[in-house]
Amino acid sequence: MLANVIHSQERLHAAFGGVVPELAAREHLERLPGLVDAALERAGVEPADLDLVAATRGPGLVGCLLVGVGAAAGLADAWGKPLRGVNHLWGHVYAALLSQPDLEPPLLALVVSGAHSDLVRMPEHGRFEVVGRTRDDAAGEAFDKAARMLGLGYPGGPALDRLARQGDAARQPLPVPTLRGLEYSFSGLKTALLYRLRDLESPSDRDRADLASAFERSVVESLLAKLDQALKEWPVREVVVCGGVAANTLLRTRAAEVIGTRARLTIPPLELCTDNAAMIAAAAEHAPDGPAVAAPELSW
Repeated sequence: MLANVIHSQERLHAAFGGVVPELAAREHLERLPGLVDAALERAGVEPADLDLVAATRGPGLVGCLLVGVGAAAGLADAWGKPLRGVNHLWGHVYAALLSQPDLEPPLLALVVSGAHSDLVRMPEHGRFEVVGRTRDDAAGEAFDKAARMLGLGYPGGPALDRLARQGDAARQPLPVPTLRGLEYSFSGLKTALLYRLRDLESPSDRDRADLASAFERSVVESLLAKLDQALKEWPVREVVVCGGVAANTLLRTRAAEVIGTRARLTIPPLELCTDNAAMIAAAAEHAPDGPAVAAPELSW
């Protein structure tokens, strides 16, 4: 990985409490050319040195995907390089391979982000089998909505993480969502938090910290209970926890405890957990050839 230049839009969207798709797409359009130049300069390479141009084709916000695919298509044409569209979710798994160069399938991955909570088997490069996923909200979305209920800022996940470090989950316990099989559900947990806040009427700072800790614990334990179950059903030597939610402090700690010595656990460093270009470049090597067309509803 010679360069991985990231421009955060957190400040742009903070005033709205969430991502505004139109603003996000415009920011992509304005910033992307400069980021490409910065990446080439930081890597110390010229376009002639490249073998391939890769771009995220989906899933994601359609406006942002269109900007990325359009820019990549223009660069590939101007530079005379092949263009490859890459599945966003594949990228999160391949972020783990960037941080652990000897990591090879077969592996089991827990991919947790703002829009996805998926348990995935990867028997070989470029092949994924979804064995479990959420019925409703993804873990990241649940964290963001819980943070909003607790009066925290945007982005909600990191803010809730910080507050949870000050609390004690045992003082305000919340249920751990449990479904049969390998499915997740976090909508009921959000409702439980809402009712607890209503019962408290005017929660103190300590109450809010305790509830943040309890909510975080319930989400993390639910995620890892299914990962533990999946590892028992499909024993493998490599386990990956990835996606934006993999930056959560408790999830990183508890995942190591749950997996133990049964497999090697790889969690990407924080800068490779949230969306980044390096993971798409890593996945591009194993992505199938085909037109790079934006596909916002793309799944695995």
